Amino acid sequence: MKAMILAAGLGTRMRPLTLDTPKPLLSVGGKPLIVWHIEALKKAGITDIVINCAWLAEKLMNALGNGSEFGINIHWSVESEALETAGGIIQALPVLGNEPFVLVNGDVWTRFDYSQLTMHSLTDDLAHLVLVDNPPQHPHGDFVLAGERVYVDQSEVPTLIQTNAQKLTFSGLSVLSPQLFDDLPSGKRPLAPLLRQAMQQGLVSGTKMNSAWVDVGTPERLNLLDQQIRQQQI
Repeated sequence: MKAMILAAGLGTRMRPLTLDTPKPLLSVGGKPLIVWHIEALKKAGITDIVINCAWLAEKLMNALGNGSEFGINIHWSVESEALETAGGIIQALPVLGNEPFVLVNGDVWTRFDYSQLTMHSLTDDLAHLVLVDNPPQHPHGDFVLAGERVYVDQSEVPTLIQTNAQKLTFSGLSVLSPQLFDDLPSGKRPLAPLLRQAMQQGLVSGTKMNSAWVDVGTPERLNLLDQQIRQQQI
């Protein structure tokens, strides 16, 4: 199984830190955010990793090279301008191939065991999402998890399982089928509408994460996470 790490964003919420440093290279616990992901993927047996880049792309590429330092192969997908999530994936599909792949949002940090993702071949589904409890900055969540299926909202959950339904936040970790992007042209395109459409077709499964997880979206959260890791609090 291959993986893709999303690393092309401008990191505007992290400024001024990202004015001269790509967000994936910001460090917590003594190493760049993206290296935490690379090491976790390698531990799970995933050694072919596509990384997209746009903002300060050369700095990111120079820092990580071809991945040999980490015992992996990095395939770079360079975007002249950030193509948003789905647009970036569509550009990288020739390298990702025809089989399901792991997608990792480079903006998050977690101790989740990525080998749990490699177990999902998807079968007839188009996506498998890992969800988390809603963080303080996102109290209303993204999607509803009921059993092992993901729904757009509570109203779409079958009556028999509504009592077990939870509104949760998408962690930024998933397994996606290339078929989710069939017949879509290249260019800027967000991922969320495609996921919602697949949910309405009953083609998205999900699980709730029980591991430590942080959306590293602001300098304050970055600093707090760094302190927590160094003090072994997370």
